[in-house]
Parts: sequence; C-alpha cells; structure tokens
Amino acid sequence: MRDEMKKVPRLRFRGFSEDWELCKLGQVANYRRGSFPQPYGNKEWYDGENSMPFVQVVDVGDNLRLVEDTKQKISELAQPKSVFVKEGKVVVTLQGSIGRVAITQYPAYVDRTLLIFESYKAEMDEYYFAYVIQQLFEYEKTRAPGGTIKTVTKEALSDFTISFPSIEEQKKLGKFFEQLDDTITLHQRKSDQLKELKKAYLQLMFPTKEERVPKLRFAAFEGEWAHRKLGEITESFSGGTPTAGKSEYYGGDIPFIRSGEISSDSTELFITENGLNSSSAKMVKVGDILYALYGATSGEVGISKITGAINQAILAIRPSKNDNSYLIIQWLRKQKNTIISTYLQGGQGNLSSSIVKNLIIMLPQNKEEQEKVGMFFKQLDNIITLHQNKLEQLKDLKTSYLQNMFI
Repeated sequence: MRDEMKKVPRLRFRGFSEDWELCKLGQVANYRRGSFPQPYGNKEWYDGENSMPFVQVVDVGDNLRLVEDTKQKISELAQPKSVFVKEGKVVVTLQGSIGRVAITQYPAYVDRTLLIFESYKAEMDEYYFAYVIQQLFEYEKTRAPGGTIKTVTKEALSDFTISFPSIEEQKKLGKFFEQLDDTITLHQRKSDQLKELKKAYLQLMFPTKEERVPKLRFAAFEGEWAHRKLGEITESFSGGTPTAGKSEYYGGDIPFIRSGEISSDSTELFITENGLNSSSAKMVKVGDILYALYGATSGEVGISKITGAINQAILAIRPSKNDNSYLIIQWLRKQKNTIISTYLQGGQGNLSSSIVKNLIIMLPQNKEEQEKVGMFFKQLDNIITLHQNKLEQLKDLKTSYLQNMFI
C-alpha cells in the first residue's frame, strides 16, 4: 500500500477541495533508462537509411519540449540495441544537466543518459506528471551541496516523494501550464527572430572592412562612409574602485556601476562622496557609452541609463564631434567578436583604453544619415527589450504558479 499523507496546494482551481496524495515515485510510475550500443564513436550506429531521431541530454529543450531536430540520428543497425519511445512520453535527464524534463513530441530512440516513464500505476495526466517531475528535481537541487545534483540512480528515484490530486484536477493543471508554456515559447521565438533580424541588419547596414558603402542604405543618402579612429571622434576615460573594507566609502547615494551592469538601470553597490573623491572612480551620466574592458564581459557595450560612478573595468566613451552614440554602439556590437579574437588570447585577458581608442570605425560623413541609422537600431533594440521583458515576466509568473499550485 502507498505511504499516504494528505495535503493541499496554496492556490487551486475552483471546484476542487479534496486532499492530494503523497507517495513514493516507485509506487506510482514504471520507468527505465534508455540505452545505446557501445562504443559511442562507432560510425555504424548513426545515420543512414531508415535512421531515426536519437534523444540525448543535449536534445532536451525548454518548456517540456525536445529540440525540433535531434543532434544525432540512430542507424537502423543500432536501433534494436536502444530503447524506442512513442510520442507523448515523459523523459528526464540523469547525467550532465540533470533534471531537465520533456514530453516527447515525436517517436524516437533514447540514450542511457535519460530516464523514460513508460506507464503509471495510478491515473496520471502526462503534462501534470512532467511538471511534478520537473518540480521534484528543482527541490532536490535545493538539498544538494552547491545546488547541483551530481548523480541520480534509478534506485534513488524510487524513494523520491511526489504528490498528485484527482485525474480531473491533474488535467486542469496540465492544460493550464501547457498553454502557459506555449505562450512563453511564442515570445521566445519572437525574441529570437528579432535578434536574428538585428544581426542581419548589422551586416547589411554597415560596410565591411573592404567596402566604402553599406549594402542597405536609407534613401536619399549617398557618398562613401569614412574610416576614423574611435579616439579621434570621442573622449574616453575609465574609473577605479574605492579601497575595499572602508565602511566610510560604501553605502552612500552614488550608484557604483560595474562591468556586468553597463546596461542596467540599477546597481548592487553604492559609494559615498568620500569614496568617490578618495579613489579613481569617475562619474558618468545618462547617455554615456559604457564599454566593458575586463573579464567575462570584455567587449560588451551599453548606454548608461543612470548617473553614477564607474570602476576600472569600464571605459566611458563620449562623442566629441557630434557623432551619433547609438551608431557607435551598434558598430562596437557588430565588431565584438573580431575585437575579442584580435586582442584577447583565447578569449582570456583584458582590453585597454588604448586598444579601444585605436579601433577603426566606419561611419557616414552625413550626420543626418548617422542619426537615421542610430535611431533605427535604437528602436529595434527597444522592441527586443520589450519582448525580452515580457518573456521574463511570463517566466516569473510560471515560477510563481508552480510554487503555489503544486505541493
């Protein structure tokens, strides 16, 4: 018999009042690991006539879905040595990114790094069950050292405790979260499309190194674009950090902008006037270009949304000849990978103000054309930000619902 307890979630659909059941996972579901012939490197196990999708950890995407096209296809020869799974089955990753869950949206063979839920010993809605398993692993992560589950055995899974209501309430919950995930997926797809569109426009609306005019241009503008050293058309400076540990330098009213916050409207740290005056920290104003010089954010660029102080990891850039800030920002973004690969060994190390000042930028000589190009990308960035904000709101909403509508 099940080891039963009675509980209810904090938030619930109308019409449901019965207690939920709690029991061990092994008492509710039948499951097994996938399989694949060894060694993995044998080319005979992949592709060819009658090959099928082969699901590995990398193929488990977001919002309970597999990727549209699996990284590998399993050959007809290898198929009898693997495990076939029909459409509509719950799978969960047991290695690598442990705890990623999907409901298969196409027939496939499944690798040994995933667990397959084949059937249930109680009435169970697949979507509801998938969310339960997802939440279960999230909970287990909070209990694991460092918040990371290192490994999960089939036997350990049997002792995991899950909760479930009547099948009618399960279906309501499953449908609700399925629709929410579909909405999130649509916004994610739109956001991704806009980002790809922007990449395409950056390639078309800025000349290459060998070109003097862009491939795509606003009407009524002609003439070659100019090559200029960035330092010739801008003024720039970096900041510093007040001495750590001196309480009189921190906790004031001045936002202290670090390289991970160059596009943010808030900062984690604040410094005092004393901290500003006793260090190399420098003040920037709204609209200044902020360029990250150090560490993982090297080459990132933003426009300051606040008045605050910067540290030594940021270069503040101000146009000195009335050139358009947004055009300069977009050019720096377009060139980021080239700058990193040219000046940083293996992506490691730091950029410097002298490197940035000596970058050769291409820009229209006509200030009106600069304004047009800059405004075009500013508006496109605003649209992308709106979609990204909506996406984050939906994800936060889903997290809140999951925490309140499940036990």
